[in-house]
Amino acid sequence: MPVPGPPTAPPADRPTAPAADPPTAPAADPPTVPAADPPTAPAADRPTVPAADGRDGEEWRRPSPRLGRMRRAEVGLVGLVALALAAGLAGAFGSPVAVGASVAGVVVAAGLADNLLQRRVRSWGYLERADDLLVRRGVMVRRLSVVPYGRMQFVDVDAGLVERAFRLATARLHTAAAAGDVRVPGLEASEAARLRDRLAALGEAKGAGL
Repeated sequence: MPVPGPPTAPPADRPTAPAADPPTAPAADPPTVPAADPPTAPAADRPTVPAADGRDGEEWRRPSPRLGRMRRAEVGLVGLVALALAAGLAGAFGSPVAVGASVAGVVVAAGLADNLLQRRVRSWGYLERADDLLVRRGVMVRRLSVVPYGRMQFVDVDAGLVERAFRLATARLHTAAAAGDVRVPGLEASEAARLRDRLAALGEAKGAGL
């Protein structure tokens, strides 16, 4: 009779390590092209008038364009009177050649005078700075006046008959020295009043040492 052997335990399951995933390289981001900025139109430079003392970029103010028209009207009126007188004197001699020469001379003189006056109008300008006012004018001889606000005594505005017809006025700056008085012609009535009030206020402030 066979003898039973010792009981045998069932084989234990061997623990298995989970399979490691193979390392994957991170996906490279696709290169991005920077977005091109939309083309912008270059900013238009603000027209400025070069300063008379050699510094650019300072904005000078000019008289009203009506000042040029007023000067042209004055030349036309004087030319008509001169033309009538010249034609009358030439006609007194009874010579058509003299009449034609007189008329041509008056027309040429009026044209030259108008050209000179228009250039003088364009030469005027004024610049308001922190401590003084610059006024420039002149065609053949350029002049620049510097008026410190502290030396101004008073500022007045006047307008003659012809200026009122063209709605213009002249600002006059009176200083301690009589030879230092300065005028700015051909201003709009509102601009003349603004300039008078501002200069008067600045003159009082500078005179008081503020």
